[in-house]
Amino acid sequence: MKPKIRRIIIQVEEIHQEIGQLINPPARKVTVAAVINNPYAGKYVEDLEPLYDLGAEIGGLLAQKGVAALEVKPSAIVSYGKGAIVGLDGEIEHAAAILHPRFGKPVRAAVEKGDDIIPSTKKMGGPGSFLVMPLTNKDSIWSFDHMDATEISLPDAPRADEIVVAVALADSGRPIARTGT
Repeated sequence: MKPKIRRIIIQVEEIHQEIGQLINPPARKVTVAAVINNPYAGKYVEDLEPLYDLGAEIGGLLAQKGVAALEVKPSAIVSYGKGAIVGLDGEIEHAAAILHPRFGKPVRAAVEKGDDIIPSTKKMGGPGSFLVMPLTNKDSIWSFDHMDATEISLPDAPRADEIVVAVALADSGRPIARTGT
């Protein structure tokens, strides 16, 4: 199943200063979100496997766009996360089917490696809902200085028959992190 994409949004955050401390180089995160049609909106479907392949395709695309937006080599990505908001005519299991079985492999390929799980968030919501996604180190989930979060909200999405699917990447940990690695 191919995703029917209505929009792709790329949001880059650079933190240059925190509590009077210069951050050099800036701490950077990117969130890349796609607004896609939910092929199962408004109906119960027992077999969600077609959404697994949709997840693999959209995950790889979003991760590649995120690496490009940060203008770094894939190996420079140190943290990642993912999430989805399902419009109100869908169900939370649609997000799980997209984000879990096959989503991770193409994301890891886009960021060169990724030994640890990609943390995620799934929720139901309408246009303007906030999606807050955790970020963890791609190779060491217990790297405390990389534990972070990012968020995105789209004023016109998801519509009732849509899903917002997002990948978050970072090329650094939290600015002036000092909790431990």
